Amino acid sequence: MPAPTSLTQATGAAIDYQKAFVERVFIKKDGPIEPDGNSTGGELLHGFLSDVYRLGAKDEKIKETIEFLCRKWSVFYT
Repeated sequence: MPAPTSLTQATGAAIDYQKAFVERVFIKKDGPIEPDGNSTGGELLHGFLSDVYRLGAKDEKIKETIEFLCRKWSVFYT
């Protein structure tokens, strides 16, 4: 008997399988301290996220929330 050519033939039931890769975002902690008139959107976002990280370093409850959100969204500060 020839080997089955698909999972459906092998088991009689179809299984959908999709391999998903997790994207990771790395943010440098040393972002801009203050925005200036020439900041790009990326620079503004980098400064904002750096400030969020610095704020978390000062308050344990905020730090826990930031760490939870980072795990949820695969964000890492470097």
